[in-house]
Amino acid sequence: MMHSSVRGRTALCGLATAVLVGFTTTGLIAPAAADPESFRPQLVTVDTPTSADRELLQTLGLDLTEHAGQDYVEVVLHTLDDVAALATAGLSYDVRIPDLLVREAENNQVNAAYAATTATSPLPSGRDAYRTLDDYDADMAALAASHPDLVTSFSLPHPSLDGKQINGIEIGQNVTGPEQGLPVFLMLGVHHAREWPSGEHAMEFAIDLVENYGSDPRITDLVNRSRVIVVPVLNVDGFDKSRTDGELIDLRAADGGGTATILGTPGNAYMRKNCRVVDGQDTPDGTCALAATSPGGYGIGVDLNRNYGGYWGGPGASDVFADPTYRGAAAFSEPETQNIRELISGRQVTTLITNHTFSNLVLRPNGAAPDLVPGSEGIPLGDPHDEAALKALGDEMAAQNGYTSQHAWELYDTTGSVEDWSYNATGGFGYTFEIGPDEFHPPFPKVVDEYLGAGEYSGKGNREAFLIALENAVDPATHSVLTGEAPAGATLRLRKTFATPTWDGSIQDSLDTAMTVGPDGRYTWHVNPSTRPVVMDRQVETVSGDPVAEESWTGTTAPLQSTDQEFTVDQDVDLLEINLDWPTADDLDLEVYRTNADGSLTQVGSSGNSVNEKERVLLQDPALGTYVLRVINFASVTPSWTLTAELFDADTSTVPGLVENWTLTCERDGAVAQTVPVVVDRGQQLQVDLTACGRP
Repeated sequence: MMHSSVRGRTALCGLATAVLVGFTTTGLIAPAAADPESFRPQLVTVDTPTSADRELLQTLGLDLTEHAGQDYVEVVLHTLDDVAALATAGLSYDVRIPDLLVREAENNQVNAAYAATTATSPLPSGRDAYRTLDDYDADMAALAASHPDLVTSFSLPHPSLDGKQINGIEIGQNVTGPEQGLPVFLMLGVHHAREWPSGEHAMEFAIDLVENYGSDPRITDLVNRSRVIVVPVLNVDGFDKSRTDGELIDLRAADGGGTATILGTPGNAYMRKNCRVVDGQDTPDGTCALAATSPGGYGIGVDLNRNYGGYWGGPGASDVFADPTYRGAAAFSEPETQNIRELISGRQVTTLITNHTFSNLVLRPNGAAPDLVPGSEGIPLGDPHDEAALKALGDEMAAQNGYTSQHAWELYDTTGSVEDWSYNATGGFGYTFEIGPDEFHPPFPKVVDEYLGAGEYSGKGNREAFLIALENAVDPATHSVLTGEAPAGATLRLRKTFATPTWDGSIQDSLDTAMTVGPDGRYTWHVNPSTRPVVMDRQVETVSGDPVAEESWTGTTAPLQSTDQEFTVDQDVDLLEINLDWPTADDLDLEVYRTNADGSLTQVGSSGNSVNEKERVLLQDPALGTYVLRVINFASVTPSWTLTAELFDADTSTVPGLVENWTLTCERDGAVAQTVPVVVDRGQQLQVDLTACGRP
């Protein structure tokens, strides 16, 4: 990433899209004029070297993007008040795109030139420009019409808040026939309105599978062994506003051949949230479409990827309606997330990909750091039960596109995301793809490169990563399989009802899936394990006793500046813990680097919590050598601080888990004829005899 330096530091996390052109706060960039009307949205990189910095940033009500690193978060600044909030919090930043509206105009010009010179792009669809909402619906309808035995289109049951249908397609051999017990691969796009490539990649993958079915042996085999469900645009209201407002109105002809260009209704081009106009209340259809502009989603809406039930209401999700990461009035309060809840709960989704922009990341559960303690459970989250397998698949996918594979919490803490809920409630693997390095909706040629791969990743890209995810979905070793005999034509049903933990309580969830026994009286059903990951045993690492070595420093760092200290790890230990403390209720950040043999630095940890939350970095099994501990005055009015580095041996303990069962029923003529409890593990094939279902 290249930044225009505000303070000589380039570590900013990409959590928001709207950006301000200038800041009036002391120590930050001063705009050309203090008049709020002259202030233009900017994309900035906010320094968050410690987890406390990140938590502090999340409390400021700013428009955080999904682009972040260990020591930075990218944020869109919409107003001078946003600038002041960063200054008051003591958070430093670099300006990366000084005027998002100008950038939007530039991108639209590039897109227009690309479309004018490209008859057919290399994408499966051949498209040369971003789709509108109508384009998505038309493309899905066309696929279903031209391949009726392979593709079926559907509308999810709950319309959007503005009354729009949310549409998807299902792909599979004999797709209109009865459910045959095949594993389900689910791909989602556009949770956040401004993230246009997320829908493009989902739609292109669907077209790729359909158009190459029957000619590409690999794709044909995968489609025959699965059902693929694609919902390319979940946030239909927000996307429609963002996409239409993002169109360029070119006035060059009107001004006699001059260069003047403007954006039509630019306030919504970088909208993030959905169209919840009044918190917790429905409004007449069309209300959002008629509402005033909402830059970055401010003022109205719910962040859909903070509204799912898994640990809803925890870190990384705001409880303030106007904030960009507002979590909603309750878990699954929004029709969009309720649709996905019902979709996943009614199918055996063994692998899920949800697409976002940007950061070039493949993120895996969990969204919150393993040492955090939900109030609903009272014990640390720890790592997921399937951490090794989740990491292996994430790494394999990232090797195709050059992205970084990591825990979601290493970007920043997030709760209420779709893959966290889905994985912990069903056991199906789930990942977030953060597509592209530096923009929410870059020039369209970048979409082509990210999907098909470019440079050393040419011929791979996200296309190959998605195919690997689909291979994981159909691999019996990654889920469970039930087999046996049952009456031909009988309906088999798996049910489970349970409490899903939120951060401070729980909600009721249920899974209810069904298949039809074939004419030969035998069945094979690919399902998720009976025990949910959230109640399985998990590893928790805690320090044992006093530190085996420690060192402390005190110092001062001027606003927007940083101070480095060196610490040497000269013995084998389990943990290196660095804590940064200061006296005021504002914000410092912490970054940790390891010194390489050539003197260069490799970042190995960061903490960027929100205001008034102190910073902490925890490194497991730190390598021997010298470390640089960087204190950054992000937004603190008191520049004094205390920094402590400690080495610990640690105890690894196992939080004991539970064993759960599915309830399997066999139904004939709508009546239950046999009920069997089923306990089945990941990778296990279990034979369940249901011949008793055929007795009178």
